[in-house]
Amino acid sequence: MKDLMDSFFDQIEVRKEPREGEYLGEDGLLYCEKCYTPIQCRKQFLGKMRTLPCICRCRQEEMKRQKEEAEAREQMMKIQRLKSTGIQERHLLDWRFDAAEDNETIRWAKNYVANWKRVRAENLGLLLWGDVGTGKSFAAACIANALLEQAVPVLMTNFSKILNQMGAMYTEERYQYIASFNHYPLLIIDDLGIERSTEYAKEQVYAVIDERYKANLPLIITTNLTINQIRNPENVADARIYSRVLEMCTPIQVKGNDRRQTTSREKQERVKTVLFQDGR
Repeated sequence: MKDLMDSFFDQIEVRKEPREGEYLGEDGLLYCEKCYTPIQCRKQFLGKMRTLPCICRCRQEEMKRQKEEAEAREQMMKIQRLKSTGIQERHLLDWRFDAAEDNETIRWAKNYVANWKRVRAENLGLLLWGDVGTGKSFAAACIANALLEQAVPVLMTNFSKILNQMGAMYTEERYQYIASFNHYPLLIIDDLGIERSTEYAKEQVYAVIDERYKANLPLIITTNLTINQIRNPENVADARIYSRVLEMCTPIQVKGNDRRQTTSREKQERVKTVLFQDGR
């Protein structure tokens, strides 16, 4: 065995003549002309001092940079994959904190993201309720995008899409589909209450929420329903759903003017500017 090891190291012992970009040091070792650090070293092995190749400082730095770039590319690709599966509507990808106004809703939404580890550990869900156009979905999407940028898997969808997807499934397939939501540390359900109001639909809505409850995973729900409607449902089916939601999610009222009306008025003014430049 010793003879084999000796033979191996004899084969990898390095040259003594410098090549381009190298020079021979006073110690008899080759050095890099760029960073002036050795590309050879002497090591005692099996009773013999051997001259072996090593990596100079600038090459080490280059290798580190290449590794960091590769890791950054992999992280970016991972985030893109998460976004492609986690955001169900493409326009939601543009709803981000850097495009948001500085208001109370955005501030607590940022705090939710900043404290994500505690949110996840303590299973802190939210029920965002308020009038149409006040920014509930926008705030929820900002949270989703911010966490996705940190490579946290998030799914943002709504019950209309979920029910349409489940329409052609058998019972076992529906169960597996609902269970698959637990692959996401955060599930965001947008616009609770706009889905079909049938007995089957309400059973599936409850099944999704209850599965999340049993998995002990956080849930964010947005709704145009008032907190009074949620706390005082009109029927037993809704009572089951809303009771579970209130058990999992802290209600937060999102106030403000209807952003959709504001956007509509701004667009109308732009159209007038484009089409009626002569003032007529």
